[in-house]
Amino acid sequence: MRPVTLSSARVHLDVPTRADAAAITEACQDPDIVRWTTIPTPYTARDAATFVDALVGPGWASDREYTWAIRRTGSTWLEGIIGYRTARRDLGFWLAPSARGAGLMHDAVGLVVDWAFAEGAPDVYWECYVGNTASAAVARAAGFSYTGTGDALVPGRQGAPTAAWKGLRRADGTPASDLPWPIDPDGGQRDDASPTDRR
Repeated sequence: MRPVTLSSARVHLDVPTRADAAAITEACQDPDIVRWTTIPTPYTARDAATFVDALVGPGWASDREYTWAIRRTGSTWLEGIIGYRTARRDLGFWLAPSARGAGLMHDAVGLVVDWAFAEGAPDVYWECYVGNTASAAVARAAGFSYTGTGDALVPGRQGAPTAAWKGLRRADGTPASDLPWPIDPDGGQRDDASPTDRR
């Protein structure tokens, strides 16, 4: 597929390029991004260039994974990344610390999910490692249903199975589950949240 751009009043999503390597490298020094993703660590400018060259372009060309840069509308600076993998129709995303709390990720997720539905996806899947309350709060606010806890699709950095919170949003709007989210409405972790499989 040829890369597409998506926009809202707050965000503009387009394809990351080599020109974004400095912004990607800077953001990927953040301890939270390191903790909740499998990016290389330490993360260098060479890693950013490899990401753009070996994942972004080939992902679009093969229809395997569509990756967008998250930018504030009217800005060229990359604030984060959001990707949609076609095999399991799942989302992955991160946002630089300086961009958090402004609703950028909420808009980005909404744009990508709506685009996936328009392309014919019956549903979109989301997961995060257990304890990532920020990611869970984004998914919850974006209309995903919490479907349980189990092994993550993407193993941890060392390759070992890692427990993940999982969610699903259906194109027809019907809830995928009536399970309570493992976070409270303010984004904190619930006392009864546990990494046992509840699917």
